[in-house]
Amino acid sequence: MEQNSISGPGGTDGPRGSLSARIRARLPELRETEARVARVVLDQGAALVHLSVSDVAALAGTASSTVVRTCQRLGFRGFQELKLEAARQAPEPPPPPVDEPAAHALAATLRASREALDGVAATLDPGALTAAAEALHTASRVVVVGAGLSGAVALDVAYRLRALGCQVDAPSDPLTAQLAAAQLPPDGVCFAISHTGATRTTVDTARRARQAGATVVALTSYARSPLSETSCQVLVAGGQDLVFGLETSASRIAHLAAVDVLTHLLMGLRPETARRHLDLSADITADHAY
Repeated sequence: MEQNSISGPGGTDGPRGSLSARIRARLPELRETEARVARVVLDQGAALVHLSVSDVAALAGTASSTVVRTCQRLGFRGFQELKLEAARQAPEPPPPPVDEPAAHALAATLRASREALDGVAATLDPGALTAAAEALHTASRVVVVGAGLSGAVALDVAYRLRALGCQVDAPSDPLTAQLAAAQLPPDGVCFAISHTGATRTTVDTARRARQAGATVVALTSYARSPLSETSCQVLVAGGQDLVFGLETSASRIAHLAAVDVLTHLLMGLRPETARRHLDLSADITADHAY
């Protein structure tokens, strides 16, 4: 059964933007009326504390019971708990006016990256990370797949796992990737990366691996997608609704942060093997440096 990495409501020390990241990651699985309620919550932000259930229902064009049900679907006991969490979210100060296009682009990109990393703490569950690390530790072979902008993350994953002693294959050709996934043994792992979770070549490769009896670990930005439905372990890192053109770059940063955590856990599971292969990697790197 799929293990999803969306965590529940955070504590009082949760990172700024964690509530919005958690809600956006859940949006695809909500019904239409529930999604309208979620959008009202996102639009109101910390101002939600001044609204009643009836106020939110009126803004969303639905019934009060739908508001309560939406809160529960988002992982809260009810509307009051959601309001408390919203009150903890400090408002993001507006960026200072910037006249230079380059300075504006830099500020927008860094802001998107910070929001993406804050969202990781809200959506990435330690239990799912542990299960994924254990699957990789015991895997006889790992196939890593990612297309488009996720391809760069896939290459990083493949290198990091190989440097820890895993037997890794990361085919760049989608047909070769599907063949490699279909040839995985039952103790093999397919590590699939997709921001949307809907990239056809990546999903098809994951399905081939499941049909072969292998474990599928997905790294994505949304809790519900074709990829998550195919996977055994789903690592959700992202879900931010960012400015067009920044969403995918910010998601890569969130995904790479999740990979860092995963490799750290894997090092703890195989310290001697990891150290031996890391030393070998360091020697090879040194040989290629002037």
